[in-house]
Amino acid sequence: MNQEFILGKLSEIMKWGTDQSRREFAWLDLMSKMKYDGYQDFRAGARFVESLADWLQQFPTLAERETAYGFVRKYLVYVSPGEMNHLVELFFPETVQWRLMQKAAAQSDVPIYRLWANTKAAALYDRLLRQTLFIELSDGARIDVFRRANAGLVSNEQVVTAPRINKAKWDDLLKDLQDDLKDPEAQFAFVFLVDDFIASGTTLLRWEKDKNRWNGKMLRFWDDVEEAGVAGTHFEPTWVLCVHHYLATHRARETAEQRHAGVLKERRDAGQDWFERVKFSYGMVLPESFPVDQAHHGEFLKLVENYYDDVIETKHMKLGGEDARLGFGKCALPLVLEHNTPNNSLSLLWADTPGEKGKHSMRPLFRRRQRHT
Repeated sequence: MNQEFILGKLSEIMKWGTDQSRREFAWLDLMSKMKYDGYQDFRAGARFVESLADWLQQFPTLAERETAYGFVRKYLVYVSPGEMNHLVELFFPETVQWRLMQKAAAQSDVPIYRLWANTKAAALYDRLLRQTLFIELSDGARIDVFRRANAGLVSNEQVVTAPRINKAKWDDLLKDLQDDLKDPEAQFAFVFLVDDFIASGTTLLRWEKDKNRWNGKMLRFWDDVEEAGVAGTHFEPTWVLCVHHYLATHRARETAEQRHAGVLKERRDAGQDWFERVKFSYGMVLPESFPVDQAHHGEFLKLVENYYDDVIETKHMKLGGEDARLGFGKCALPLVLEHNTPNNSLSLLWADTPGEKGKHSMRPLFRRRQRHT
């Protein structure tokens, strides 16, 4: 679409004068080129400014459109590919290497700062690195970026691009490990489960009241290990499960660790096994004040309340609660990731609905591609 035409249309929608139009056009042009136009669901001819103009038109009054535009201008957080890739690149040196160095130093009885000067300790570090597996929990884990960033350090045989692993695959992974180390007794010492983002902790681990059981990605990984019968044959007795997210909310960090502690206690009390050693880590944790709240965003939350269509409340969304206005799990995030908008973000930012039966037709600013339909 012609850029001048759509900017003129936007100016008309917002009733900007000449001076204000000039200032806003400069900001929109900068942000579109630097960030927003890279959103993966935008198409040629229908990128950020076009989407913004369409989004604003769902609000009938100028005051509401000004509130909506001001929120995007001041509070929306957009994580671009470069920023997310930077978190991926930091994963190995800041988390993996440090954790392995700690174990190698402890087992070699040397201070960690002397690790590289001690031949035995350095050799143990190399062995532990090969005894480490990296498993992606979703396609957002950017395992391709991780591989390229660590070429020569991590081999392809240590990286698994599917979260569900059957017995045959476990056997292949172990054989590759033992062949590489020339040690038929070698087993895995670390497993890293990797994902891009965690907001509520529900997908990772949750209690399902109607089924009276725990569920989530950690549970499924445990069940797969149990079903394959590899816990006692493929892992060292003191192996460590590490769960890493490149980006997390403050709430998710607390919730995930509390739920893991709850599962561990409950299963121990019932005489059942569970991961004995689990370490959680995060590339970056969004602050506790990050979610939108009434005290700071009252006017925008009126729009969230009024311009809503409950058709988005699918069975998958209801795992996070009955009302999806504030997003899955009522996380109320003003967040967009370049490859997709999290369903934990405010639904007014991403929902696209037909508005049937007299309900409001929600128009997305950053359309979300649903994983569950």
